[in-house]
Amino acid sequence: MKRLGILGSTGSIGANSLQVVEALREEFEVTYLASHSNLDLLWQQAQMFRPKAAALVQPAHSLNGATEELRRRFAALGVELLLGSEGLIELASRDDVEVVVNAIVGSAGLPVTLRALENGVTLALANKETLVVAGELVTQTAKRTGATLIPIDSEHSALWQCLCGERIDRIERVIITASGGPFREWPNEAFDKITLADALKHPNWNMGRKITIDSATLMNKGLEVIEAHWLFALPLAKISVLVHPQSIVHSMVEFVDGSIKAQLGLPDMRLPIQYALTYPDRLPNNFPRLDFARRHTLTFHEPDLEKFTCLKLALQALTEGGTAPAVLNAANEEAVDAFLNERVRFVQIPQIISEALGQHRNGRAHDFEAVMAADQWSRAFVQQYLSN
Repeated sequence: MKRLGILGSTGSIGANSLQVVEALREEFEVTYLASHSNLDLLWQQAQMFRPKAAALVQPAHSLNGATEELRRRFAALGVELLLGSEGLIELASRDDVEVVVNAIVGSAGLPVTLRALENGVTLALANKETLVVAGELVTQTAKRTGATLIPIDSEHSALWQCLCGERIDRIERVIITASGGPFREWPNEAFDKITLADALKHPNWNMGRKITIDSATLMNKGLEVIEAHWLFALPLAKISVLVHPQSIVHSMVEFVDGSIKAQLGLPDMRLPIQYALTYPDRLPNNFPRLDFARRHTLTFHEPDLEKFTCLKLALQALTEGGTAPAVLNAANEEAVDAFLNERVRFVQIPQIISEALGQHRNGRAHDFEAVMAADQWSRAFVQQYLSN
C-alpha cells in the first residue's frame, strides 16, 4: 500500500487525486493533506481519509484565535493539524511517504517541490510553475537526490507515457496539444469585450479559476512548453504546440524515423493522476472510456500567436532563459489575479506581462534566492504598474 501526501488537496487536482484514491482504496493510504484556506473541505477530507497530519496554510479569519479548539477537533480524529506556511513545508519535509502530490497553485509550490525532492521521494507534480520558475534548480535537485519526478499535467503525462522505452536522442519533436480555450474562434477585435464570465467558461475541462484563465489566454501552453523543456531536456526547437479543440489527443512524440506516438483519452484529470500514483504499474478503474465510434473527427491547427500574445511571451521568456521565466510567471499570476478581481481587462493581461519582461534585467536562475528575487521584483513591478 503506497503512502501519499496530497498537498493542495482541496483544489481541483487534489480533489481528483482523492477520487482516484477512493476508487483504489486497497492501493493507497493518505498520510498527509494540506489546503491553502478551505477549512470546511479539509475537515471533510480528514474525516474520510484520517491522515496522520493536515496543514491549513491560511487559516480563515473567522477562527478569531480559536486555533487550539481547531487543533483539538482534528486531534479527535487522530489527525495532527499544522497551521501556516511553515506547516505546509513541515509536511513536505517528512519522508514517511512514497509519493507526494504537489497540487499547489502558482509559484508557492516551489518550496514544497524542493523539500520533497530533497527527501528523495517520488514527486507527482501538478504545479507546472515549479519548473517554469526554477527548472534548472528542480531538475538538478532531483538528479542529486535520486528522486523521481512524474508529471500530472495531462500533456506532460502523455509525453511521459509516449517516451516509455524510447531514447531521448531519437526524438524529432514533441507536440503539446491545446484546446484553444473559449476564445479559439473569436476574432482578435472582439477580445476587448471579453468578460470574466466569458473567460471562466472552458469548453472541455473543469479546473480552478486561475488555470482556467491561463487556458483562455493560452499562457498555460506557454508554461507547459517551458515545463517540457526541463522535464525532457529538450530545446525549444523540438517543442511544438497544436490547437486540438476536442482535447482527446493529449500530446504526441515524433521520432527521427518519422513515426509518431500519441496518447489519447477523455479530458479527465483522474487518468494522468492515477498513472502518476500507480507508476510504473497500470490498474483497472471504472472511469468513463473513450468511444471512438462517437468521436468521428479530431482536428488540429497552429495557434495564432498574434491573437494569443501570452503564448508568444512565454516562448520569448524560454528563449531568454535565466530569470525571465520566473518574471513571466509572477507577472502572469499578478495580472490574472487582477483580472479575476475585475481590476483589469482580459486584453491587459499580456500587456502587463510584456511590460514586466521588458523592464527586467535578466540574471542566472541557479539558486533559490535568485529565483525568488526575480519573482518578488516582478510582483512588485506589476503592483506598481497597476497602481499607476
